Amino acid sequence: MAILHWVPELDTGIEEIDIQHRRIVDYINRLYELRDSPNREALADVIAETVDYTISHFAFEEGVIEAAGYMFAGPHKRVHELFTRKVAEMQSRFDAGENVTAELHGMLSRWLFNHIRNEDHGYVDAVKAYQRMTGKGRAAELDQIKAEVLRELAGRQPRRRGLLARLFG
Repeated sequence: MAILHWVPELDTGIEEIDIQHRRIVDYINRLYELRDSPNREALADVIAETVDYTISHFAFEEGVIEAAGYMFAGPHKRVHELFTRKVAEMQSRFDAGENVTAELHGMLSRWLFNHIRNEDHGYVDAVKAYQRMTGKGRAAELDQIKAEVLRELAGRQPRRRGLLARLFG
């Protein structure tokens, strides 16, 4: 695997979701850039940041698709949960001293683009229809969901280990 490049076909047309997806790509690329680094602390920080941001993205995305009444919101959330467990296992292996950087980068890279193309693009019509029905109020609701997620994350004590390691490790 190499540096990931965002391509327009990955855009959902839902601005905040697309911004968040691009930011996850940036985190994955940072992981790639540090793949051969002997600095485990820098790697640990990037892994933790990637995991924490991805979990906050999942929470935001799930809130949006539930508000839109997307009929597969439950299964979509389950896909997120299964992925979160896989990443938690890798993060635990890293914390135990194993070099999982290349494996983690490869898994994140494949999973993200496949997930966007196959699962996320499935909710686009429902979310856009909901946005049209609610008009300008939709932007305020998205801001509210985002603020709630950020408040929840800010309320947690920052630690060196990522959220998944704290939950599952």
